[in-house]
Amino acid sequence: MFLYDLFPPQLIKVGLESEDKDEVFEELVDYFCQVQRCDEREEILTALKARELKMSTGIRKGIAVPHGQTDMVERMYGVLGISKRGIEYDALDGEPVYLVFMILAPHKDSERHLRLLKRLTQLLDNGEFFRDLMVQKDAQGASGLIKKYEDILIALD
Repeated sequence: MFLYDLFPPQLIKVGLESEDKDEVFEELVDYFCQVQRCDEREEILTALKARELKMSTGIRKGIAVPHGQTDMVERMYGVLGISKRGIEYDALDGEPVYLVFMILAPHKDSERHLRLLKRLTQLLDNGEFFRDLMVQKDAQGASGLIKKYEDILIALD
């Protein structure tokens, strides 16, 4: 599975309204449940919050990668949220986050989940990726950008 498959345009929300971590979890899970027509909102939120209790997923300047494992999803999904104003996230650096890459995976996909987290981390090492995503005006542009940068990353391997 590729990151651009994990974060398709229909699961990218440009213009997050949330101001803090709890709100952004709810906003992204609600968005996911609306798009995927799922009724497991509370279970998904519980999985994300349980992982977050271990350590903040606000891992890089301006970037958070909340992720959780739950058997309420049958396969891996990603939801990308982009905030122009910033979200108070209790990030490791104490700064607000602007990009939130939420990943949901069933327990059976633990290994694939870790591989995709690693690839996403490699993508996030490129500062241009962050800057280019921040200027995207729509989900289609953001999705295309993920594909472009992931293709470059794969070509370098």
